[in-house]
Amino acid sequence: MTDDTTAALAAARASDQATWGRIAEAHRGDLRLHCYRMLAAFHDAEDMVQETLLRAWRSRATFEGRAPFRAWLYGIATNACLDFLAKHKHRAPSDDSDTFTTVPPALAEVPWLQPYPDALLDPARAVAAKETIGLAFLAAVQLLPPRQRAALLLCDVLDVSAKEAGDLLGLSPASVNSALQRARATLRAHDESSTPTWKPGLDPGEQQRALLARYVSATDRGDAAGLAALLAEDIRFSMPPEPGTWIGRDTVVGSWVKGGFGQTWFGDMRALETRANGTPAVACYLRRPGQPRYQALTLDVLRIQDGLIAEIVTFPLRPVLGAFDLPAEIWLR
Repeated sequence: MTDDTTAALAAARASDQATWGRIAEAHRGDLRLHCYRMLAAFHDAEDMVQETLLRAWRSRATFEGRAPFRAWLYGIATNACLDFLAKHKHRAPSDDSDTFTTVPPALAEVPWLQPYPDALLDPARAVAAKETIGLAFLAAVQLLPPRQRAALLLCDVLDVSAKEAGDLLGLSPASVNSALQRARATLRAHDESSTPTWKPGLDPGEQQRALLARYVSATDRGDAAGLAALLAEDIRFSMPPEPGTWIGRDTVVGSWVKGGFGQTWFGDMRALETRANGTPAVACYLRRPGQPRYQALTLDVLRIQDGLIAEIVTFPLRPVLGAFDLPAEIWLR
């Protein structure tokens, strides 16, 4: 029995809420990441963590210490997410649907998708975590019915056995294995499709840092040609929750210019570097003509391949400012 399991069991028996809360709070980061994988939305994941901690305290009498405290919390978090998905049926197919042949969604077709800040990843598990927070992986997981999704994340991501997952979900091991088999088939079909995969990057090297610096500089200058020089010819660009994907360097840059980028009437921009979903990201701020401050605008999450930017997914910045510890506005510089 681990130390936190023993301590949590003692706190549960004594109804010691302060000790219980301190032990449970230590797992907040892991729970948030798990809920994020389940729901693909950062703010919903935060809400589910709060719900998990509340449910855990209310049901503390059921914690017997047979399983690690962390695993028990994962079970509560998973079921909280399943309840959430049951109330938001547009977010997942039904559990009796067959998703083998479902076409992988474009990122923009997952309108609830939000970025996840790398700064909130546990450094001890950051490398492993990056493999399962890539944007394409998250979009593919949204194809899965809720229980398939839960089985896949518990067994293949958290390395929980089918029996343990069944205990957490109230299912038989056979049911878990069946759900897991179907989930893996769907993701395998996704991987083998013609849709490009979003692979998290390694720690940035000198070349990648230089490319990112040039991206920031060109954004600050309103230099459309400078940005175009950094993009792959077949770059993909999307803006969840807006529908549609732009493909091709000329098409993408043309859409930016048409929208006002680099135009005097639009204003000018400033960019700050950050990281999201295991890849470089750039927070963009816009100062309208005559205004003294730059206001939060967008967060560009970049996929870099072969020395060029192969994909950009742009999110509204203001809803995730707190998560990324970014300012709402910056002064003219």
